[in-house]
Amino acid sequence: MKLSGGVEWALHCCVVLTTATDPVPAARLAELHDVSGSYLAKQLQALSRAGLVTSVQGKAGGYALTRAPGLITVLDVVVAVDGPQPAFTCTEIRQRGPLATPAEACTRPCAITRAMAAADAAWRAALREISIADLARGVEEDYGPTALAGIGSWLTGPDQGEATAPHVDHVT
Repeated sequence: MKLSGGVEWALHCCVVLTTATDPVPAARLAELHDVSGSYLAKQLQALSRAGLVTSVQGKAGGYALTRAPGLITVLDVVVAVDGPQPAFTCTEIRQRGPLATPAEACTRPCAITRAMAAADAAWRAALREISIADLARGVEEDYGPTALAGIGSWLTGPDQGEATAPHVDHVT
């Protein structure tokens, strides 16, 4: 299973947005994570299209979660960014070649397709059980209870956090 880098970026942004009381500009999120603003904007747009974040226009604009972090799952973010398609797509290879099985004999998916579909379903079920709130709690467990608060202060500080940001490299 390989996910795009956009999934990682989107998940980090969702966790960071749990700290924000006001919309956060995409440029600010990109600066926080030291990532490409244009690429991050695409991920935020995907989250917006999926209804996970809202985009507020204007001088005080930016992005905000549309619902409580406990109601947004990791799977929601994965599907928003990488799409809903399964990891494996059967091409019915058993119906090819000199010993091909006739299509009419293929009345159910083959063992390989069944195994891959079961694995995909288990993976999706596991991601469905993890919320953005769970990830934020994990950040606090890993880095302490002030880590996310420090990020929130940096995002909204008077100089937008430039002067007194705590050291929280790669927290989210």
